[in-house]
Amino acid sequence: MSRALLVIDVQESFQRLPLWRTMSHPDIAESVSRLVDHARAEGDLVVWMLHSEPGSGGVFDPVNGHLRLLGGLAPEEGEPTVVKTSHNAFTSTNLHQTLTRRGARELAVCGIRTEQCCETTARVGSDLGYDVSFVIDATSTNPVAHRDAPADRGVEDLLADPRTLRTEEIIARTEYALAGRFASIRTVAEVTGVR
Repeated sequence: MSRALLVIDVQESFQRLPLWRTMSHPDIAESVSRLVDHARAEGDLVVWMLHSEPGSGGVFDPVNGHLRLLGGLAPEEGEPTVVKTSHNAFTSTNLHQTLTRRGARELAVCGIRTEQCCETTARVGSDLGYDVSFVIDATSTNPVAHRDAPADRGVEDLLADPRTLRTEEIIARTEYALAGRFASIRTVAEVTGVR
């Protein structure tokens, strides 16, 4: 087995955030499910990542019960589920060791927060020597507030602020930052061969 699909943070925690309704791809579980089915059919390893913030009291704190995959997604026997506390999937986990042990040299990355956990995982994976494919339409993100915007404002104020970075801009910037440097940008259709 030389390939692995990394499913990053496609978890209920995000649905609990007010920003969920602004996500670029709220039906992300469907795209991820297509990739998972394809990876399994090809005999590739599927690794499930969950983001955790113990002691935070928020939706990513395991004590609040939202640290689980979105409905319709579930690991099969032998597919590891790795809990991370850093943005990328490598720093605070044994992911690199797991992939090395399984002989994976190629990674396909999908999941939630295109520019954050997904992009940083792709960058670190590339630095570790993996051949990385970033499945852009199987990632999702939300608008990002300007650095000078008040932290406590609501979703409507965020969306009304012309300085807010829109999801389309975030996705385009991620593609530009990764392509030819850290990853190949691919679509679900390109990976699966099914349009």
